[in-house]
Amino acid sequence: MIDINKDRLITLETTPPKLPTIEPMIEKIKKSEAYKYIDGFSTTDCPLSKLKYNSIIAAYKLQKNFKKPVIATITMRDRNKIALQSDLLGANDLDVTNILAITGDPASMSDQPNTKAVVEGNSTLLLDIIRAFNNGMDYSGKEFKIKPKPITPFAVSNSFAKNFSSIEKKMYKKVKHYAKGIITQPVFDEDIAYKLISIRDKIRFEFKETREFDLIFGFFPITKLKTAQFLKSHVPGIYVPDEWIEKLIKAHKISEDEEYKVGLDLSKTLFEKLQKIHPKIHIMTANRFEIVKELF
Repeated sequence: MIDINKDRLITLETTPPKLPTIEPMIEKIKKSEAYKYIDGFSTTDCPLSKLKYNSIIAAYKLQKNFKKPVIATITMRDRNKIALQSDLLGANDLDVTNILAITGDPASMSDQPNTKAVVEGNSTLLLDIIRAFNNGMDYSGKEFKIKPKPITPFAVSNSFAKNFSSIEKKMYKKVKHYAKGIITQPVFDEDIAYKLISIRDKIRFEFKETREFDLIFGFFPITKLKTAQFLKSHVPGIYVPDEWIEKLIKAHKISEDEEYKVGLDLSKTLFEKLQKIHPKIHIMTANRFEIVKELF
């Protein structure tokens, strides 16, 4: 189980492939030695509504191979209340007890023809279902003959908004529904990191002794100009400083190697600063696991 109360927590996101096995991904992680630097993994659940290997089974296999806890993502997009609870039961039997609840990307983005979303509710519905499981019953209030193992629920948050009160309201709602860990979108600015910590502290004060939760900074190392520009222009809820863009533009004009070097230096410096501010970080690399080693 992921211990959200640890002083330091570093997790690594993995995206299972569109294959009937995740062995190639496991071998890639082994070769990169990324597992030596982290406390646990996460598995994504068909991001961008694209067909991928099952997140729960992937989590089980990662745990078995690396002996580290894994957060399995479950989206509301693809499941009704029956399927959500069925998956939680199966995951519980496999000791996959860290669950990241998200609504999921729109089905219209899917690579499968005429895909329709299920979406019986947003991520707070799954958080409520997990709450019921942790009390030994299903969502309808019927007790299980064998109580499920405790589940640690996680949720997500944007890392930037023109008005940070909107982030506060959404984070408050997820904590109200007993999310224990809030993983943010990638953070690229120290001031934003402090703002998010301030929001966390305010919500903690409001709930006082009734909730235990903590923030986990999302972190995405940027080594290419096009990545920085895409995140800045097309991904809502993320702020990429103009300074990063300008430095990467200059480096891009020199060479690809210089671009990579400058991006990695910017990312590594930020990573070190974030660890001093709040050493609970979720690294996202788009399966470029080899970059993890370079951050430490």
